[in-house]
Formats: sequence, structure tokens, C-alpha cells
Amino acid sequence: MKIEISPNGIWYHGSNKVFTELRANSTITQWKELAEAFSHQPSRLGYDDNGIISHNGTEKGYLYIIDEPIIVGEDIYQHPRTTMDENAEFLTKRPLKVKMIREL
Repeated sequence: MKIEISPNGIWYHGSNKVFTELRANSTITQWKELAEAFSHQPSRLGYDDNGIISHNGTEKGYLYIIDEPIIVGEDIYQHPRTTMDENAEFLTKRPLKVKMIREL
């Protein structure tokens, strides 16, 4: 599946915890539904060629957006050990401010 990244797009993080700052080495994505799925802490997660996500997570989750400007390659980088398609997962190089936008 081809995933396009918008340099000025919205970046998401899903978690089962409440906080205001995302730690360095955390995973972020521009794929909102993927962040939502990860918020439920699945041990298995996958998606098909149409982007339909399946997972076994059951935890209550929270969806966050990154609440400050970030630059690909400077503040974040492609996850080097992902099993997902290119541009699905990025890792943060530094702590980032976040804003919770929804309980899931």
C-alpha cells in the first residue's frame, strides 16, 4: 500500500495513557486510523491493501496530535524496524508537545 506523507500534515500518536509530552523514540504517524488502533495496545495488528486495519487490542485509548511543528529527518525519522509499508511509522528524535483530541 502506498502511504503519502505531507510535510505540513497532521501527525498522530495513539496511547492508553494520558500525558502532555510525547517521549523521544515514540511512534507517530499521519495515518489517523493506525494511531487509533495502536492506542488500544494490540499484540497483533495488520492491514490489507485497502488500508482496512485489524487488531486484537482491547485497552481504552486516547488519540493525540503533535502540537508543535516538526521536520521529517530532523525531528522524526522512518521507523527502521517496521513491518509496515514505507511512511506508515516514524520515530521521534526528541520529546514533542501533544494535545489529546479524542478518547477511544
